[in-house]
Amino acid sequence: MSAETAPAKNYKDTVLLPKTDFPMKADLVTREPLRLAKWQEGKIYQRIQEQSQGKPKYILHDGPPFANGDVHMGTALNKLLKDLILKSKTMAGYHCPYVPGWDCHGLPIEFKVVKQATGLTPVEVRQRSEAEARKYIDIQRNSFKRLGVFGDWENPYLTLDPGYESGILRTFGKAVEKNLIYRMKRPVLWSYGAQTALAEAEVEYKEKTSPAVFVKFALPEGSALVIWTTTPWTLPANLAIALHPEFDYTVGTFVHESGRTEKLTIATSRLEGFAASTGFKLDESQPITKLKGKDLAGQEAQHPFLPRTSKVINTLFVTADTGTGAVHIAPGHGADDYQAGREHGLEILSPVDGDGKYTAECGLPEFVGKHVFQSNEGIIAILEEKGALLGNEKYVHQYPHCWRSKTPIIFRAVEQFFIKIDDIRQKALEEIDKVTWLPASSRNRIYGTVENRPDWCISRQRTWGVPLPVFYSAEGSIVMRTDVINKVADIVEKEGTNLWFEKDDAWWAAAVGLPADTKRGNDTLDVWIDSGCSHVSVLDRHPELHAPADMYIEATDQHRGWFQSSLMMSMVARDAAPYKSVITHGFVVDTSGKKISKSDQGNAGKNAKPMTADHYYNTYGADMVRLWVASVDYQSDVPFSEDLFKQNGENYRRIRNTMRVLLGNLHDEAKGLTLDQAELTLVDRWILERQHVLVKDCVEAYAAYDFRKVFTLVNQFITGDLSSLYIDITKDRMYCDVAGSPRRRATQATIREITETLCKLLAPILAFTADEAWEHLGHAESLHLQLFPAPAAAFAPGDACVAVDQLVQARAVIQQSIEKARQEKKIGSNLEATVSLTLPEKGFDHSVFSDLGTLQEFFILSELKITRGTELAASVGVCSNPKCARCWKLLPDVGSVAEHPTLCGRCAEAVA
Repeated sequence: MSAETAPAKNYKDTVLLPKTDFPMKADLVTREPLRLAKWQEGKIYQRIQEQSQGKPKYILHDGPPFANGDVHMGTALNKLLKDLILKSKTMAGYHCPYVPGWDCHGLPIEFKVVKQATGLTPVEVRQRSEAEARKYIDIQRNSFKRLGVFGDWENPYLTLDPGYESGILRTFGKAVEKNLIYRMKRPVLWSYGAQTALAEAEVEYKEKTSPAVFVKFALPEGSALVIWTTTPWTLPANLAIALHPEFDYTVGTFVHESGRTEKLTIATSRLEGFAASTGFKLDESQPITKLKGKDLAGQEAQHPFLPRTSKVINTLFVTADTGTGAVHIAPGHGADDYQAGREHGLEILSPVDGDGKYTAECGLPEFVGKHVFQSNEGIIAILEEKGALLGNEKYVHQYPHCWRSKTPIIFRAVEQFFIKIDDIRQKALEEIDKVTWLPASSRNRIYGTVENRPDWCISRQRTWGVPLPVFYSAEGSIVMRTDVINKVADIVEKEGTNLWFEKDDAWWAAAVGLPADTKRGNDTLDVWIDSGCSHVSVLDRHPELHAPADMYIEATDQHRGWFQSSLMMSMVARDAAPYKSVITHGFVVDTSGKKISKSDQGNAGKNAKPMTADHYYNTYGADMVRLWVASVDYQSDVPFSEDLFKQNGENYRRIRNTMRVLLGNLHDEAKGLTLDQAELTLVDRWILERQHVLVKDCVEAYAAYDFRKVFTLVNQFITGDLSSLYIDITKDRMYCDVAGSPRRRATQATIREITETLCKLLAPILAFTADEAWEHLGHAESLHLQLFPAPAAAFAPGDACVAVDQLVQARAVIQQSIEKARQEKKIGSNLEATVSLTLPEKGFDHSVFSDLGTLQEFFILSELKITRGTELAASVGVCSNPKCARCWKLLPDVGSVAEHPTLCGRCAEAVA
């Protein structure tokens, strides 16, 4: 057979295509648990702590999630933000011990337990509540670990631990020592559904329709004041009417459209509004008197249906927005009313029991035992019968509800314990301004909350909580002494708070050295005291931690909750804030903007989309959840749905596929290969200069807690610099150069440098995938023991970046011309084109434009001709050179080596 008729050799197997065991299919759901087991077996968290000993400490203090329900996506967002901070701080060279914790006491757990079984003793309620809490601690801990969150999971802090509880009691003892605790009958937020006082943070606002009535209170001189209220049920407790001292009031005859006339006193600015709501208009033909509110102060108005008078007083909280300029005052049913009552010597009348039903004190025997919200219509009927009702309308407004029982709350005066906020307010406000708040606007939010909050009601009429450690003498006086409280704390530290409920009064009296007939109090402490003492019970008690913590990070609702309770209890304990910086993040909301929470998940219907974290990591993998957290603007509310979540998949696949290509190109790298400046080509130096910028920007973004910026920067680097340019340009040399050629080895050294850098930069975000890629680079130790790379001074942006910027401009013009030729069917690919590139006379003066080989590689061309002209332009012809059977370039030296007549010179050398 002659050479002319011999079949062409197949050189496919000689092309150095990428090879790697790093799988294209992530299969995260299967692989991640295996890596997790490996981390746990190798004690990765403990090793990180040992390795970073002696480095500067960075303490992020965990705000305790409530030990109730599964981990929903809002909780996952919070915990993963904490993990991103800690992993990035560790890799930035800090020692970051992390003690996670749980909030264990409180109403939701007790509410659940007592609903499941009635007639339980307090001890049984507590035993079942603890079992319930511990069940969910295990469930949530497994979820957090599965999400790749590193921490001391075997030794978390629990607010039900005796050591923790004793810290709460000792902090309460300090408050007593500073004379900050008092007991008084005053209105509190009361949940009749849950039978307890509530903290402000346990209240949620929902729309409610209330009856709004205009009621007259007759004055001695023949006129009547008119009040407007949306709570007719509070009228039996009315003791006063408040007017603004400087408002103008009009006294005159008012005529109803029905013909009824009344002599009334109304704020002048409210005359039109009053007429529109009631139909009573001022008759200007009759005598009219003008008064100031202060002119009426001290008068006694007749209660509309009870045999007593109501005192006319002046207060500054009266507004002219709604109503009549006269405000109904019931000191037992509102904070402003209570304060006004104290200032004017009024008693505290609150004729409502814990079930929200009237007591005999209401003065209406037929209403005793009836729920107040079911009494509104009856009260209105009495007003009508007495001729005191001037108007009745429906009023839709936002009304406070109990977060657990979902029932509307009432303001009800009962004997409760309070912390004097005024005594610590100013110092707390000063401390707020020493803290770094992120975003900066959140400073104003907590400042305003602390500035305006009333005294803190800290007693609860519940069983599942830390007992409020007070005693009562046989005569009924309070025994509230620091020495006694500290004795209780010492006992609790050894035995736990169950002992308060298990032992009788006599035992406790003897144990703390009080007279035998002393009795214990029945109240428990507000759970916000529990979590608010974590800086004492956790930061101060763990030698590896410190107070103040470097960082607290929770959702925006914690300005009213944990951030504030921690600040106040820290004022008690140390006269300083418990944190140096605070980040607030938004809520995870559904696509309609509604907050996603555990209770919503529990009440979801059959067709509701799952919002629990386990659904997402069991379906898509934890790294997908982590990537979602890193890609969102967490300082705002985060819209979420499964469809939105799936959009992350493309980003993840792009990152993984790029990693796979990079690893594949290292399949035959020489051992000990290092970056040799002398051997690097222009494009190698350029990508390393681009990497220099990436490292600098990413490390700075991590330091600023801007994880979205890190994700964006890495994504842009991978899609733009790497995939579109560097990998594409170097593909020919990696596949077709002689295996050990200096150019190819230099590129492999560059690729290893890039791959290792990307693994490190992605480690906090893609904790599983980046560690997997690191392992495929041949490293025996986990990636999570590494530090972030430092920008290499040798590759600061310079000459290579300048050159490539010019090359990219030329490349764009060439590609336009090639695309046009391709559409005209002149050529099939870039390599079939002969390109004539015209460069402007000025600019494009880098030496690379004299290096035809580098230009052809960069533009991925077989043949290029350069000329100078007026502007940047390109024209395309058909290349007439023979095609190399191995690299597919059309080159004049194809066939120059007799043994390989279908190959170009380079490929012939490569296969020799």
